[in-house]
Amino acid sequence: MQKVENDTVYNDTIKALFIAGGLLILTIALGSAGYMTIEGYDFVDAVYMTVITMATVGFREVIPLSAGGKIFTVFLIIFSLGIFGYVITQITRIIFEGVLHQSYKAYQLRKKIVKLEDHVIVCGFGRNGYQACVELTEHGEKFVIVEKRDHVITRIVENPDLLYVQGDASSEEVLEAAQIRKARALITALPNDADNMFVVLTAAEMNPGLKIISRASDFRSDTKLRRAGATNVIMPDRIGGQRMAKLVTQPDVVEFIEYILLQRSKDVQLMEINCKQLAPENHKKTIRELRLREKSGANLVGIKTPEGAYIYNPSPDIEITPADKLFVLGSPQQITAFEEILRGQIQTISP
Repeated sequence: MQKVENDTVYNDTIKALFIAGGLLILTIALGSAGYMTIEGYDFVDAVYMTVITMATVGFREVIPLSAGGKIFTVFLIIFSLGIFGYVITQITRIIFEGVLHQSYKAYQLRKKIVKLEDHVIVCGFGRNGYQACVELTEHGEKFVIVEKRDHVITRIVENPDLLYVQGDASSEEVLEAAQIRKARALITALPNDADNMFVVLTAAEMNPGLKIISRASDFRSDTKLRRAGATNVIMPDRIGGQRMAKLVTQPDVVEFIEYILLQRSKDVQLMEINCKQLAPENHKKTIRELRLREKSGANLVGIKTPEGAYIYNPSPDIEITPADKLFVLGSPQQITAFEEILRGQIQTISP
């Protein structure tokens, strides 16, 4: 049976409190009604008699009991001992074990996850999943982790800023808890290719427009994962081997690219810019006419066309359309200026 602990812990605790309180009130009500009927006590005396009987404190009766009252009291004591013990146990557990506090934290976590939109779901918090979360954090992306291993969840909980759902990532219930229908991307970094396959199949069915990036160990899994619905498939072993070889043959090129892509310096960034907000007056204008480099100082190093083709080092005579994606190299200020030019917010060259 799948468990999504973020949802159940708080609900179970509240349910136990309601049951305990309900049983306690019900017993007091029945006891009071019995004393009022059998002995003719008024309401206050009946409640008082019921409570001291349940608590077994040994106080004397308000009025000496008749034979019927004594028999009723015996059954009330037997019936109420278990209920009173259950109530005390639940209250003690909540106070001394901090269950209510933990449950409240789980409830608050769930509320934060429910509010997520346009976020990323990271399945698996191993080496690859952890690194993916680090990168997403550095880029200011919203994400939620899906992990089923208890010892890994313990490590995640140590960071109060991380949002997580505990459970099997291939389960529809768990992915629903991670708000997959409102997510824009999913990264599955589980160690087993078969597990990643199930996650990809389930996620693609639940959200057909979702961008899915899957880890793979076996190169034969690449095609299968793409057929299942993965947008991209990453093989860490292959990438690691290629990088090690490149560091032998072209070490400076590798270090230069990593310097930019990993943003080890805040002075330069390689950013992807979507042209959806291209100003109407800039439609069909060429790179030369927009004077992008001249106005912003940033370099346009590539374009992805609506057909999915890549244009490297584009010619100044290429026209920019709202369906294009641009790859721009420059400082954060230059890239901001570049975007403002596209939106029509910068018309002249700054002095």
